[in-house]
Amino acid sequence: MGFAVLLALLLIVGAVAAVVVQRRSNGGGAMSDLDAEAEANRWVVRLGGSLSAFTAGARADRTAARELSAAAERHRTARHQLATARTPAEYAVVTRTALEGMHHVRAARTALGIASPSGQRRHQRDHVRT
Repeated sequence: MGFAVLLALLLIVGAVAAVVVQRRSNGGGAMSDLDAEAEANRWVVRLGGSLSAFTAGARADRTAARELSAAAERHRTARHQLATARTPAEYAVVTRTALEGMHHVRAARTALGIASPSGQRRHQRDHVRT
């Protein structure tokens, strides 16, 4: 009986150690699937919202129209990528595509002389660094 208790105790300690090691390896900056999906979805929605803020009259400026067209294309691409993504790496591609679109929106705003929301530029820059 003492051997069975010792064996059970060793198995429990081994299982706890395996869980701790696994959590530490995931905690070093890696995102879970759900976190990565939520982050990607947030940027796709934000890009779509930024695009919908422009009126048809604002597209009269050629540079702005070109930038808005590029942003809209990134939005379509990111939505398609999001629909098929399943891993954190695939969600990271979606996020990068949406951020590229946000950069085009910012360029269109600049061409039109419209100030960007104050925190948007800083947050995008911080996100791209990570």
